[in-house]
Amino acid sequence: MNRKDIYLVFTKTGTWLSRLINIVSHLKYPHASLSFDPSFTKMYSFGRLNPNNPFSGGFVEEDFRKGVYKKFPRCKCLIYKVTITDEQFFSLQQQVQKFIEEKKKYRYNFLGLFGVIINKPLKRRYRYFCSQFVSEVLIKSGILQSEKVPELIRTDELCALPNRELIYEGTLNEFLRTKSTS
Repeated sequence: MNRKDIYLVFTKTGTWLSRLINIVSHLKYPHASLSFDPSFTKMYSFGRLNPNNPFSGGFVEEDFRKGVYKKFPRCKCLIYKVTITDEQFFSLQQQVQKFIEEKKKYRYNFLGLFGVIINKPLKRRYRYFCSQFVSEVLIKSGILQSEKVPELIRTDELCALPNRELIYEGTLNEFLRTKSTS
């Protein structure tokens, strides 16, 4: 059986929403993304569609060198590599591809964040927040087993995924500096 690697990326950017989530939930890393690529030029999540507009959110393809990350180069990040089966990898890619193809219909699930706080899942059609998206595609691919529904899974719970290998923890600009010299 062949194995493939995926990457779970957790960040604390410094945006007002990131700071608010951190204050309310005490999460060290309020934002979660998924990447198939160790260059981190294509990461998938739910966040700002425009780095300068905090009120326009949806499905996003992120890049450590662009967008919100370019605005906050000293943000803190945590990166894990997770080795999965070929079948899980293929399933995960198919699910993400569906989001890519239909990304115009998706919006950010701001109300869902309040559901996490009060421990009541608020599932809304075509609306996700970052950890809800990442956990849902991981669960549907058989990578994550959870008693909780994706609408209640927090980033710190995704950080505890079994079979993870720590790649990096620190500031984004230091990570990019070490990647460019290696």
